[in-house]
Amino acid sequence: MSDSDGKKTLGLRGGARPGNVKQSFSHGRTKNVVVETKRKRVVVPKPGASKPSGGAAPSGDPSRRPAGISDAEMNRRLKALQAAKAREVEEAERREAEEKARAEERERRRAEQEAKEREQREAEEKARQKAEEEERKQKEAEEAAQRAAAEAAAAKEAPKAKAPAASKPAPAETPRKADREQRQTRGKGRDDGRRSGKLTLNQALSGGEGGRQRSMASMKRKQERARQKAMGGSVEREKVIREVQLPEAIVVSELANRMAERVADVVKSLMNMGMMVTQNQTIDADTAELIIEEFGHKVVRVSDADVEDVISDVEDKDEDLQPRPPVITIMGHVDHGKTSLLDAIRDAKVVAGEAGGITQHIGAYQVQTNDGTTLTFLDTPGHAAFTSMRSRGAQVTDIVVLVVAADDAVMPQTVEAINHAKAAGVPMIVAINKVDKPEANPDKVRTDLLQHEVIVEKMSGEVQDVEVSAITGQGLDDLLEAIALQAEILELKANPNRAAQGAVIEAQLDVGRGPVATVLVEKGTLRQGDIFVVGEQYGKVRALINDKGERVQEAGPSVPVEVLGLNGTPEAGDVLNVTETEAQAREIAEYRAQVAKDKRAAAGAATTLEQLMQKAKEDENVAELPILVKADVQGSAEAIVQAMEKIGNDEVRVRVLHSGVGAITETDIGLAEASGAPVFGFNVRANASARNTANQKGVEIRYYSVIYDLVDDVKAAASGLLSAEIREKFIGYAEIKEVFKVTGVGKVAGCLVTEGVARRSAGVRLLRDNVVIHEGTLKTLKRFKDEVAEVQSGQECGMAFENYDDIRPGDVIEIFEREEVTRTLD
Repeated sequence: MSDSDGKKTLGLRGGARPGNVKQSFSHGRTKNVVVETKRKRVVVPKPGASKPSGGAAPSGDPSRRPAGISDAEMNRRLKALQAAKAREVEEAERREAEEKARAEERERRRAEQEAKEREQREAEEKARQKAEEEERKQKEAEEAAQRAAAEAAAAKEAPKAKAPAASKPAPAETPRKADREQRQTRGKGRDDGRRSGKLTLNQALSGGEGGRQRSMASMKRKQERARQKAMGGSVEREKVIREVQLPEAIVVSELANRMAERVADVVKSLMNMGMMVTQNQTIDADTAELIIEEFGHKVVRVSDADVEDVISDVEDKDEDLQPRPPVITIMGHVDHGKTSLLDAIRDAKVVAGEAGGITQHIGAYQVQTNDGTTLTFLDTPGHAAFTSMRSRGAQVTDIVVLVVAADDAVMPQTVEAINHAKAAGVPMIVAINKVDKPEANPDKVRTDLLQHEVIVEKMSGEVQDVEVSAITGQGLDDLLEAIALQAEILELKANPNRAAQGAVIEAQLDVGRGPVATVLVEKGTLRQGDIFVVGEQYGKVRALINDKGERVQEAGPSVPVEVLGLNGTPEAGDVLNVTETEAQAREIAEYRAQVAKDKRAAAGAATTLEQLMQKAKEDENVAELPILVKADVQGSAEAIVQAMEKIGNDEVRVRVLHSGVGAITETDIGLAEASGAPVFGFNVRANASARNTANQKGVEIRYYSVIYDLVDDVKAAASGLLSAEIREKFIGYAEIKEVFKVTGVGKVAGCLVTEGVARRSAGVRLLRDNVVIHEGTLKTLKRFKDEVAEVQSGQECGMAFENYDDIRPGDVIEIFEREEVTRTLD
């Protein structure tokens, strides 16, 4: 039986290798198999075959072609075969070129490496030779010194020697012989000296000559220094002392970067100081300063506030200063005629535009007098709520005109205006208004002002006083003349050719124009297109509008204008500064906003747990009225909040949840609904979505245009939170004459009503020796055997107390009634 019997043939790819194949398995087992090789049939067309008319390749003999293959298919296969052969040739050429390039690259790298190693060996050889030369010179110098010392010692011993003369030449040969032996020894040991820098294993084990040997690391360091010195490099890098800018807090890695030191070294120094920090942690400036000094660098302290250095105030030169109009602020008590007086000066009707006839905003106007002088007037509110507005008006002004009504004399806000003017250090002119009224008494005004250290000229003082009437126009020219005289004394000047600086008098959020700030320019000239920063906001001047509502291109010193183009509503009282670039303005505004945020956070964080518990305990019995306030301008919102803070007592107070400028929005309604608070709009209205939301959620919105009404309504609402006051009214006294025991009732007192009346529904107190021993109510009140409602004075009656029987003859019964009295806030 053959090997192929019953065995399946195997098919293999590759060349023709007919016959048996021996297969090997594990454990030395083998197996023979029969291999069948199949050849690929290749169709080659005959050379003399005819070409088809379409220009295709010859299709070959149809008889030798595989069945079912057309001429077109045959041509396609031939073309594919030729393309494959061409690709194989190209691929082989490409591989050959790449192999050649790689061989060249390897050869080039090998040459470079050999050259580098050769240079290094040469440098090391030079360094070693130089080191050996220096060592040889040092040894020669030491030997010369030893010879000199030996010769000196021999010369000193010569006179003392008593040996015969024949024996004297012998010592002279000894130095020469020793010198020759040393040269021979040096010549023999030169080869060993070249390897003196190497430490062999035998030397390390044997210990050399028995002395202490240098360590391997020490020998390597010596060789490295010698090699660097031979190659021209410095052995030790010179320390570079740097000026390190140090902010208030810095990351450890940034500190190392600024010092050009390794981060690991800085972390190690901090750990030596007892601070376990990583390179990503922040350290304070004092610690960083110690580290910088330890590394030998110089500290330059910088602060985040340095971003404001770009707007540092520069003193103007005298030759650059030019005269500017004076800024006059009109101040005084409410309804003393400040705005009417300004109306008469401006010949306009400002007061007609104010709700309720009182001023609730700071108005800024410019007036041209008959002689061509320009005056800038600021009209401030006189109501008690607008204290901060008056304070701002006094701070930005040059002259204060104090308006006092001749029929009303000095009032609380008049005194406050005097204090503001004194605090600002500005001169004052007293305008005694309403002198046209029959009850006017200007002398009383002058006398009252003496109590507040305001001495007018008529009282031999220095303060100018003018009697005026806004209705008849009396004394207006005298007032303008007094203002011009005072301005001339002050010699007001400013530099218009510099970056503008001004104060925000008022700010508001206009629906159509966005945030708008009324700015009084103090220095320089504010132009359209200027980039500025004001408080925590910044922007670019989009438009300037003067007090007449006209657009202007620029505004010089002492000119009030409305500025459009802010990115947010600033606070009234903020200072406006023009910067060179928008990036500077943005950086300053962001820094100020962050400082304000940190300050608020610090104020909250400063509260300890004990303080919170104490406050919660204090507030436990205090009722709160939460409200939301939205106003048309910043000053009004500020004034309303200050007025709300003054409302209340130990039992009830008003808490302003939120105050802002602009229309009432849906967000305000959401906050009010969550807090159960009403929304107060002062000269603003709610938008459509806010009104719908308020109707759905039941939030009350109240609109006001006069601050009196708003304050009175809030007072009334807060008064409703006050608990009613309980008052006792004594209605009678009765004296117990006898005590009886009645079955089913208990002890009954036989009494005589000595004063007033005894009522069944009233409360009673039992007095014994004028000391109250019981307070309660009557269980029964009888006259004879009948139950009665009341008993008049002088009559006898029987009384029994509810749940109390300890009554004795001679006790006095006090009869009283309680009544509730509604309380209001003052």
